Amino acid sequence: MMKKKTEKRGRRDELRREYDLSKWKGGVRGKHASRYRAGTNLVLLSPDAAKYFPDEQSVNTALRTLIHAAKHPLRHAR
Repeated sequence: MMKKKTEKRGRRDELRREYDLSKWKGGVRGKHASRYRAGTNLVLLSPDAAKYFPDEQSVNTALRTLIHAAKHPLRHAR
């Protein structure tokens, strides 16, 4: 069996031709780097979920409520 030769890429640090940097206005390099290094989990909410959570505080409150409910299940009266 012969292995197919793979093309070596000498320009790994360059962007592809289809990326138009002129359209990328307002971006800040490393904007979240310090939070990432600090161990903060950044997540992207789906648009349908994001409608209900306008800010970080509302997401955290909802998650803490869910965690509390999971730790203390409801007891049904007999």
